[in-house]
Amino acid sequence: MSDPLLGKRALVTGASKGIGLAIARAFAENGANVVICGRQQTSLDKAVEELRKTAKGKVNGYAADVSRSADVARLFEFADKELGGLDILVNNAGVGIFHSAAEMTVEEWDQVIGINLSGAFYCTREALARFEQARGGRIVNISSLAGKNPFAGGSAYNASKFGLNALSEATMLDHRHDGVAVTYIMPGSVATHFSGEAGQRGADWKIAPEDIAEIVLGVIRLPKRTLVSRIEVRPSRPQKD
Repeated sequence: MSDPLLGKRALVTGASKGIGLAIARAFAENGANVVICGRQQTSLDKAVEELRKTAKGKVNGYAADVSRSADVARLFEFADKELGGLDILVNNAGVGIFHSAAEMTVEEWDQVIGINLSGAFYCTREALARFEQARGGRIVNISSLAGKNPFAGGSAYNASKFGLNALSEATMLDHRHDGVAVTYIMPGSVATHFSGEAGQRGADWKIAPEDIAEIVLGVIRLPKRTLVSRIEVRPSRPQKD
C-alpha cells in the first residue's frame, strides 16, 4: 500500500528551523511536494538546500512574513505555481515575546498576535479557497500548551495561542463537511531555539522537533473518516523543581 503522503502538496510556514523544518523534512522524505516559508531569505535558502538532500518529493521556499496578508497571498500564488494545488497546510510560524501586560509594547503585542494568530488565519483562508477546488484538505496548526495554561509574562503569547485553538476548532466546525480536517497540536517544552540559548539548556528532557513531526505524519495518514481535532504533547519525564 502506498504512503498517503506520496505526491501530496504541502505548505509549511515557519519552516526554516525547529518544528517547521522537522515537519517539512518528514513530508519531503515521505514523497510529498513541499513549499516552505520563513522571514529570512538566507536561512530559508539553507533549509531548502538541506531538505533537498533527502527529499523524495519537490522542495521549494518562499520568503514571507505571514503577519502581512499581502505576503501570504503571494506565498500561496508561489505554491500554486510550484505545486499546482494544495492538499496540506501546516501553520507553524510563531514568535514569543514575554512581558507583563504593563510592560508589553503595542508593537510587541501586534507582532506576536500578527504572526501567531492573524498569520494562521490569513494562511487558512487562502488554503480553504484551494481546498474547495480540490474537495478537501488537511490543516494542522502548531499551537502550545500555553493555549490552555496562562503564565506570568505570557500576556501576548497566551492570547495568541488561546486564539489559535479557538480558530482551529471553529474552522473545523465550519468546514468538516467540506472534506477539510483541522487539527491543532499543543506541545509543551520543545528543544528548539524558540526561546534563545536558554531554551537549549538541558534539552535532553524536552520534546524533539522530530517527535512533533511524527505526530503530524500520523494525523495526515489517518483515514478520511477519522479526525483528531486536538492533541496535547508533553515531555514524558520533565525536570523536577
